[in-house]
Amino acid sequence: MRRRYLLKLLGLMAASWIPVTQAQTSVPSLAVANKKRILVLGAGLSGLAAAKQLQDQGHDVIVIEARERIGGRIWTSTKWSDMPLDFGATWIHGVQGNPLTHLADSIHAKRLTTSYDRSITYNTTGRELTTAEESRLDKLKNTVLAAIKKAQRKDPDTSIRQALQPLLSQFDKSSETYRFINFILSSTIEQEYSGSAQKLSTQWYDSAKEFPGDDVLFAQGYKVIVDYLAKGLNIKLGQVAKEIQWQQSSVRVITQKTEFTADHVIVTLPLGVLQSKKVRFTPQLPSNKQNAIAKLGMGVLNKCYLRFPHVFWPVDVDWLEYIPEQHGEWTEWVSFKRAANMPILLGFNAADRGRAIEVWTDQEIVASAMKTLRAIYGENIPEPIDYQITRWATDPFALGSYSYNPVGTTPAMRKTLASSLGKSVFFAGEASDQDYFGTAHGAYLSGLRVANEILAI
Repeated sequence: MRRRYLLKLLGLMAASWIPVTQAQTSVPSLAVANKKRILVLGAGLSGLAAAKQLQDQGHDVIVIEARERIGGRIWTSTKWSDMPLDFGATWIHGVQGNPLTHLADSIHAKRLTTSYDRSITYNTTGRELTTAEESRLDKLKNTVLAAIKKAQRKDPDTSIRQALQPLLSQFDKSSETYRFINFILSSTIEQEYSGSAQKLSTQWYDSAKEFPGDDVLFAQGYKVIVDYLAKGLNIKLGQVAKEIQWQQSSVRVITQKTEFTADHVIVTLPLGVLQSKKVRFTPQLPSNKQNAIAKLGMGVLNKCYLRFPHVFWPVDVDWLEYIPEQHGEWTEWVSFKRAANMPILLGFNAADRGRAIEVWTDQEIVASAMKTLRAIYGENIPEPIDYQITRWATDPFALGSYSYNPVGTTPAMRKTLASSLGKSVFFAGEASDQDYFGTAHGAYLSGLRVANEILAI
């Protein structure tokens, strides 16, 4: 599945900054004959990438953002001053040929490497898997993937769990083998793609491409990329879009505060927000685009960072995996000890489980996490001295973490989502990128794509 993408757009990232002031946006320029007024909805990675590219080419660009911060689903918390932590996108996944690697290199951003090879897996009782158990788990993983691959060649499409039902039905739900299969589904599929195995399309769940190489995270958080792209841009925070009127001589965008008009509008709203229909399009979107928006899936991957007074887990590993009794409960953990020399653990909850716990209190989530850690490392481990928790599914300006392909979708639907409304309204964001959906680099590339579409007009 790892295929290098030959980027044609890397040369677009070296241009200098051209600040846009309010005076400049309100006075027509005669010096540039084709100077355009462009409005970008959303100050996430895709919106900032598009805005920077278009402003660098001399156009008047305004970015409006519903939140009181920039970044969108890139959100670096600085609550712990000695360790910035990312609530949303965290890693550059696959550094070789990745456009974000090029961008990070250009600003000399310090990065930390985590490796899946540095991992340890614990059984339900909290005991490290024996060599025999690891071998059995690996064989079972191959069996699961073979069953999925076989189902990918069949019609009609089914969910991954449906495709595995003949295998699952052979084992009692209380058996170790059944728990192993659920662990495989959670750790290798749901945690990766953010959708439930009961909904993920067997044929298309893994249709995205990948870059080769290590996974790295930013020592100062992903905000270093966001801040770099945002430098010099005219960004208006706290502007919640309500309506886009697009079949007029100028596109009109109405927010809860004011109105904007532009020659072109770039919509980078997350798929979850588009699905909620909180932003009205007048006239309505074409039926094929409405269908793509409705059928694509918006998944959930929530994080719980726990900071401890000292490290009580193995110091030479990056990934701690746990095979729970109940499906999806704290199966994946990341240690920040080796990479950043910090006594911090990050626990994940994905898909149905990630969505369900959002109604819990912080204290209930931490208690649940600690129950798992105590099952592994004993009752005498210390309580965390602090924690940080995400709730992306109920975030009104995200309504999920990132998109996935459920049963009933095809990759072509992402192209439909990405298609423009004539020369007026353009669409970007990770969900609109057929090759790299669900990733930060997919969002970034989609922003460059729409910038090029406008520049070609």
